[in-house]
Amino acid sequence: MSHLLLERLHLRYGAAPAVADLNLEVKDGELVSLLGPSGCGKTTTMRAVAGLLAPSSGRILLAGQDITHLPPNKRDIGLVFQSYALFPHLSAFENVAFGLRLRRVQDSELRRRVGAALDVVGLSDLADRLPANLSGGQQQRVALARAFVIEPRLLLLDEPLSNLDAKLRLDMRGELRRIQRELGVTMLYVTHDQDEALALSDRIVIMRAGRIEQQGTPEEVYARPSTPFVADFMGWQNILAAAAVPDALRRAHPAATHFAWRPETVTLGHGTTSGRVLARTYQGEHLEYLLESPLGRVKAFAPTGAAWSEGSEVTFELSTERAAALRDA
Repeated sequence: MSHLLLERLHLRYGAAPAVADLNLEVKDGELVSLLGPSGCGKTTTMRAVAGLLAPSSGRILLAGQDITHLPPNKRDIGLVFQSYALFPHLSAFENVAFGLRLRRVQDSELRRRVGAALDVVGLSDLADRLPANLSGGQQQRVALARAFVIEPRLLLLDEPLSNLDAKLRLDMRGELRRIQRELGVTMLYVTHDQDEALALSDRIVIMRAGRIEQQGTPEEVYARPSTPFVADFMGWQNILAAAAVPDALRRAHPAATHFAWRPETVTLGHGTTSGRVLARTYQGEHLEYLLESPLGRVKAFAPTGAAWSEGSEVTFELSTERAAALRDA
């Protein structure tokens, strides 16, 4: 069932269009990520859903209610931003309780709900600590608890992990997914991090220049990109014009303008095409090779014991079965 529905949404910053004719549906209990580079319109879209930016046209519906022109405090939406925005003079408990106090929730109910929220994020034993005495990951969990303790109809998260170090980001991914599943809350999540979106999402919406370029499950957008932009953004480093690839591929996909291969699918050491090694870099579990070839530049992975050195010639093969057929948007 549709929980959040954006219909032909147009948004502007001054005279410049930021989002154009955007249609999006988020189902009840679903976690959908808006993924894309800076300036693609993902945060602008979220700000419109939150009521922080007025659309120039289009509609926003939440649980069947048209909220397009409702003020932010009437939308029943929880927000978690990149900066945690915790009140420095309030304890973790009081930060989480803040929204409930504004809603004049009775004290016994408030304590029950705040205690349950802190328990969900694993901070029950730190309820009395001020934000300055919490780690970055703990502060982020307080911000998350504060957002969902009010039992919002929708939870919006805008780059919530970007201020954490790499290990904490990995830990918090799992925590976010666990919390979302445990609570069953509908989430719209903004990120520019492909790995984050793949790990968290039920569905990923890839945006480019204010429009949706492709949407689907993490498996679909990772394994079956539809355009060169999506392929490049999702790590398909070998993107070749259709005119450069073997005839068999073009005949099998006559509408394709480009084809793409991941470096791990390029076989080195045999094949019909030869390339010269431009660079050979150590990547821990494998070596990465950059080749100059008649098809263009090609990246490939090989075991760490591979003997080809920079400047040497090596044959390679691009598997027809593992190619992604792409079309210009």
